[in-house]
Amino acid sequence: MIPRKLFPIADRALNEFPAVALLGPRQSGKTTLAKALAQARSASLYLDLERPSELAKLADPELFLSRHSDKLVVLDEIQRVPELFTVLRALIDEKRTAGRFLLLGSASPQLLRQASESLAGRIDFLELAPFDASEIVPDQEQLQTFWLRGGYPPSWLASSNAASLRWRESFITTHLERDIPSFGIRVPGMTLHRFWKMIAHLQGQPWNASRLAASFGVSAPTVQHYLDILEATYMLRRLPPLHTNPGKRLVKSPKIYLRDSGILHALLNIRDQNDLSGHPIIGVSWEGWVLEQVVQVLGSQWELSFYRTAGGAELDVVAERGNQRMAFEIKLSSAPGLSKGFWSALSDLKPDNTFVIAPVSSAYPLAPGVEVVPATELANCFATL
Repeated sequence: MIPRKLFPIADRALNEFPAVALLGPRQSGKTTLAKALAQARSASLYLDLERPSELAKLADPELFLSRHSDKLVVLDEIQRVPELFTVLRALIDEKRTAGRFLLLGSASPQLLRQASESLAGRIDFLELAPFDASEIVPDQEQLQTFWLRGGYPPSWLASSNAASLRWRESFITTHLERDIPSFGIRVPGMTLHRFWKMIAHLQGQPWNASRLAASFGVSAPTVQHYLDILEATYMLRRLPPLHTNPGKRLVKSPKIYLRDSGILHALLNIRDQNDLSGHPIIGVSWEGWVLEQVVQVLGSQWELSFYRTAGGAELDVVAERGNQRMAFEIKLSSAPGLSKGFWSALSDLKPDNTFVIAPVSSAYPLAPGVEVVPATELANCFATL
């Protein structure tokens, strides 16, 4: 078992809150992590709400769950039974002790908002993403495979690239045909699949709803709805522009990335490293993969954006926390060179630390305050920040 860095965070949350929600995409490892957390406690009960036999136990949920008030109760796929939230609130208020419920869901907090409002102040939301580089710790050779396959455990651990691709293609089909309808979203699977593939071709580009709507043959609000669906189900990330420099003409649209590089490659029919190396998407694929590593390593306390002006100043990622600011430039080169726009952006923003993330074997200084960092060692580089 590959240890998950969220384990100690979730364990601490269970010692502080009556309920903890562990959210994330299907097959990211939520159930495995939940069972490890439950095993670390003296008594626990696991219920898979996708199984009719388990649902039958909750015919009278208040009666059933009250009999297990001395245990950690794990409720998997909680979004399938949203009416349970009101029952959980009553049980928690009756006996407000930490670590009573661990809720697992494949929908984002936005999709669960109405149900979870009843647990305000009683629940902590945590997100479990697929594996990141700090958990896999790949060497330079493994890095290429990790980037190709992405971080979903069954994809990364598959016996071959072909087996990994088959799993990812099946994941895409299941997500469209089963998961999204189960969230109450009524969009035809084929339509959303076409849109998902179009977004894959637009990886790393600014979002333009009107242009995409014209290409897709629907209205701008409709493509915006499709985008919201993929974002809410953890398939897509919007990176907003930085708006802190009123003296500059700044790009105002967010950039769009598919969160998992393996899913991106499956949608584009990229089968192996040879396909990837010859594909026009290779640069922005690497950019999106590195962005996701930065997101996972820094955590939710940092706000991420990108910086681009009409004059050509540009930084791929800007991270801010309070008065701290870091800048990141992402390069797919073993000897990265930097443009005039990069130096102009540094002059505009004056970050505390600047990193150039590239597939290099070791870190080295490029200029005063600018460090070239291996993509495999991000966690070590940020540990002291």
